[in-house]
Amino acid sequence: MKDSSDLDIEAIRAKYRAEREKRLRADGIHQFVEIKGRYAHYLDDPYLEVTPREPLTDEVTVAMIGAGLAGLVVGARLVQEGITDVRLIDKASDVGGTWYWNRYPGAQCDVESYVYLPLLEETGYIPTEKYVHAPEIVEHCRRIANQFGLYDNACLSTEVTAVDWDAEASRWIIRTNRDDAIRARYLIMGTGPLHRPKLPGIPGIESFAGRSFHTSRWDYDYTGGDVLGGLDKLLDKRVGIIGTGATSVQCVPHLARACKRLFVFERTPSTIDVRNNRPTDPEWVESLEPGWQARRVENFTAMSHGGPATEDLVDDAWTDIISRLLDEIQAGADLSPAELGALMERLNVVKMNELRARVDELVRDPATAAALKPWYALFCKRPCFHDEYLQAFNDPAVELVDTDGKGVERITENSVVVGGVEYAVDCLIYATGFEVGTAYTRRAGYDLTGRDGRTLSAYWADGMRSLHGMHVHGFPNMFIVGATQGGLTANYPHLVEECAKQLTYIIGRALEEGVREVEATEEAVSAWVAMFEGSMYGTGFGGPVECTPGYFNAEGQSSGALSVYPQGPLAFFSLMENWRNAGAHEGLKFRW
Repeated sequence: MKDSSDLDIEAIRAKYRAEREKRLRADGIHQFVEIKGRYAHYLDDPYLEVTPREPLTDEVTVAMIGAGLAGLVVGARLVQEGITDVRLIDKASDVGGTWYWNRYPGAQCDVESYVYLPLLEETGYIPTEKYVHAPEIVEHCRRIANQFGLYDNACLSTEVTAVDWDAEASRWIIRTNRDDAIRARYLIMGTGPLHRPKLPGIPGIESFAGRSFHTSRWDYDYTGGDVLGGLDKLLDKRVGIIGTGATSVQCVPHLARACKRLFVFERTPSTIDVRNNRPTDPEWVESLEPGWQARRVENFTAMSHGGPATEDLVDDAWTDIISRLLDEIQAGADLSPAELGALMERLNVVKMNELRARVDELVRDPATAAALKPWYALFCKRPCFHDEYLQAFNDPAVELVDTDGKGVERITENSVVVGGVEYAVDCLIYATGFEVGTAYTRRAGYDLTGRDGRTLSAYWADGMRSLHGMHVHGFPNMFIVGATQGGLTANYPHLVEECAKQLTYIIGRALEEGVREVEATEEAVSAWVAMFEGSMYGTGFGGPVECTPGYFNAEGQSSGALSVYPQGPLAFFSLMENWRNAGAHEGLKFRW
């Protein structure tokens, strides 16, 4: 580790707090407008291929709402356990979830593909790069669906409109926009947190008369090109992009090469670490032994979340801080918990200083470089990695419009206004991400009605209530796959895999024993929820400072949008394994 003895930690904390204060807003997550009514066209699916069919009124053993990574992994594991009567239901016209929607130029995974793409050993596939691009990810999703027969019974291009519990039959009834009334013995919600795009509530947003679209609905008819770039129709266009998160970081270099003029409107800069992508080494592939992916996945989670590990198998920017910590500990440091926390904060500051220095190294204009420097603790926001994004701002056709934390002032018929200055644009692109933390019914577009006519929205009126993040009292035979009140990981498919183990075990046991209903007790739910008081994710990794607003902390309101297991993901996964091994089904009630 670089010498950090001269770091002024208090000054850094003060700077972080000052930058955070600039960005705090009283409306929090409500600063984003709901996409409906006059904004509904931003939800239109440009890739939709609807195949006409008759309405379904049949029954399945398991209905899985969502055909993204959650639906695919859980579905595959159920099939492996002999539960083959599984139906995936999704509004998209194909599997892939987030990767169905995210087809913007430059889209690729930012977690190493050997740990991010699930079921590699099971499908016999090895990714072509360390960080593969979107087309390869989507193709792997299709590979999983094909290999495990998940297409056979799937309902794609189908939007759920209502889900109701039939107490007399102990079945869920799923109604859709295609007049389906599907009955399911078990219902699994695998809709994930990243599927409904959000728009900033900027005054005048509805008045823009040029072409506008969200990055999850990229308009290639207008821009030309495809996910790999070549946006040739923008050569004479002035383009504005609002947002500087992971999506913008990946597509800005392609826009910079294509546009006559590109304005990047920034409220908060992202951290931009080295990507260093490279082709997969054939010799490394030859060296792999059975079980290699599970070992690598667990190692990545340990190295990126502070869990126990003795080596770094992945060795990238995600794992860098823990690698440095291990070096310190292995050098003979005997640290108390307080000393360990102080060391972690110091390592965090050293890392962030390096990232800020990287901006100076790559961006020629000092003012632009200063605006691109992130002033918050690493992991306050999802880290970004790219080897062309920062350099794009050296192009004379590209202008960073720094809003100094305030955001865009307003939008007119043909321009974006920041600080009283109008920036005329022909096309406006919203790289503003997906809704996180808003009401479930707003994101899903429907409600669930459980036992005694109680809706999920009513039960969760004061916040999510679950056992293990998967079970909800009053909603028997219904399971949730997600990070909230569970084990959040940077590598989301790892969480999905662990949830799949839990759900296939429970459903398998219930079917084997002829159980009619499985439901969490209210006492178990209350005890589990109580654990999360004060455990809000978003304090930053390795420091006591409060984070800059973002979706990790409900835009600075810390309302519990991403409350996760306090001891970390590996401890959560271990807890679930011990729960299964005990065989007592603690917290669940089985009814015959």
